[in-house]
Amino acid sequence: MVYSGSLMVQAVEIGSRLRVRLQGWGRLGEALAQHDDIPLFVFGGIDGEEVEAEIVRRHRRYLAARVVRVIEPSPHRVEPPCPHFGACTGCQWQHISEERQRELKHSAVVDALERIGGLADAPVADIITAPAPFGYRNHARFTVGPQGALGYVNRESRRFVPIDRCMLMDEGINSTLGQLQGHCADTTQLSVRYGTGTGDTLVQPTLRNPDIPIATGQKHFRELMGGHVFRVGSPSFFQVNTPQAERMVDIVRQELELSGDEVVADVYAGVGTFAALLAPYCRHVVAIEESSAAMDDAEVNCEGITNLELLRARAEDALAEMERCPDAVVLDPPRAGCHPSMLESLVRLRPRRVVYVSCDPSTLARDLKVLCAGGFELRKVQPIDMFPQTHHVECVATLVASEAPLEAPPKRLTLASASPRRRELLQALDMDFQVQPSSIPEEPEPGELPVDLVRRLALAKSRAVASGVSEGLVIGADSVVVYQGEVLGKPGTTEEARRMLTSLRGNVHEVFSGVAVVNAATGEHLLSSETTQVVMRDYSDAELDAYIASGSPMDKAGAYGVQDADFHPAREVHGCYSNVVGLPLCTLLRMMQEMGYEDTRDIPDSLVQDCTDCPLRMEQRS
Repeated sequence: MVYSGSLMVQAVEIGSRLRVRLQGWGRLGEALAQHDDIPLFVFGGIDGEEVEAEIVRRHRRYLAARVVRVIEPSPHRVEPPCPHFGACTGCQWQHISEERQRELKHSAVVDALERIGGLADAPVADIITAPAPFGYRNHARFTVGPQGALGYVNRESRRFVPIDRCMLMDEGINSTLGQLQGHCADTTQLSVRYGTGTGDTLVQPTLRNPDIPIATGQKHFRELMGGHVFRVGSPSFFQVNTPQAERMVDIVRQELELSGDEVVADVYAGVGTFAALLAPYCRHVVAIEESSAAMDDAEVNCEGITNLELLRARAEDALAEMERCPDAVVLDPPRAGCHPSMLESLVRLRPRRVVYVSCDPSTLARDLKVLCAGGFELRKVQPIDMFPQTHHVECVATLVASEAPLEAPPKRLTLASASPRRRELLQALDMDFQVQPSSIPEEPEPGELPVDLVRRLALAKSRAVASGVSEGLVIGADSVVVYQGEVLGKPGTTEEARRMLTSLRGNVHEVFSGVAVVNAATGEHLLSSETTQVVMRDYSDAELDAYIASGSPMDKAGAYGVQDADFHPAREVHGCYSNVVGLPLCTLLRMMQEMGYEDTRDIPDSLVQDCTDCPLRMEQRS
């Protein structure tokens, strides 16, 4: 079995051209194809088309390309009106009809809710069309190129593209761009913000060139929204599409179903937009915001509103400390979504209604899954086309507290594996569990990639054991070692062990693990995978002989255990260390929490001290 990994990616020359059939979409709005089992993300394509694509960049596990010739065009293809389209990657979808753009965004929301949130048949409404497909942005971030020119940088090629006029920007920004163009050599980045309802302009940083005919360095600008003037400081967030943002505020207010007597918590309140505009419709509003700059703006924006309280605090901390449950909560978190403790507090408080504003369907789906499992019902998801010509989509999700009693969280834990390493890793977490190995065959299917193999086997193992267990969670896992395209399993003989260890010595290989968690009572499952890169040390022949003579290599994939203190085979481990041992604990704990298991523990320092790039490790140590 051969793995089409980083070595095969590196074998593809930049600038080479491939004829491919586009079969889907990548997460950044590119069309997706496959080349010799390597994912190929193609800018400027449309699913269903056959195109000639030029390779522009090689990543570790995939290739980036651009369309240079359309062989079989999609019926949804249109001529991009911007002369910079393609060289500039700020707009991903100018070549797609506006109707099809909205269909794709709607499908992306539905897919994320089902695939990530487990919310099949979610009530997703038709997307709300933007009144202006171009000229809608009130905020631009420019890179400064040679001779002080302003422009953008191509996401893949990293080439600078000078821009005289951006079709997404309000004319107020394009006017400012024209006056600044070629005069900005004293900085490397430039931000321009424009109040579409006030005419205010903000340019940061302060520019010293005497040839610039306009003022720069303003600390804030003002924008008119919903009849209210908002001050927005240069570090503060504000929606970039003012007309659509006004419509979004109206939708949030309607979904809250306010009678005038409610207490509303505006969480992640920013400069106070929702709080100020909702205050006339309820009894009291608490606006919670962590950013000092945004809260300074909110104090100005909410001055004189007597039923509005500003709380400068981390949102998750403030909500966790609330003793009285608000009647309704507005959530407008950053793209990364809500902090887990925020969701826990919402489940504990159970406000009557929660309206969640999100610019990322994936993190929205992840958080909705937690809330729906914690006693909320998803009533509606309203997509809004806030960013035409791009793959981005805004959503407003409405949840109501369910009157049905909450299901008890799963208590029983079963490990569907006979591996002593996996058993020891779980024991290190000090959790009660039982071991019940599965007996399914572990042979790969023809042409199966390692990541697909470990995911399939992990799920099959957990499901096989769960079928005979009445309750609780069942954990299944499978791991393989891959070196130069070859999957290295457990050695059958000492000579095979010697061959594996000799091949790995001083070289880099990868360890793939699949993890599945199945709720035995409901059949619900989560499936994930982890990949870690291991750099082996240059051990001597004598060390190798002694290690083989100990018998330790014979029950381990790749003929080694990274945790073997005497042999210590690895010089560096890039990624999850426990994944190389046999079970990626950070991944497993997150999955168990998503499945409602409450008795999860912190990973001991002894198991994460050798990890790199591990978010859970950073969280534990912060």
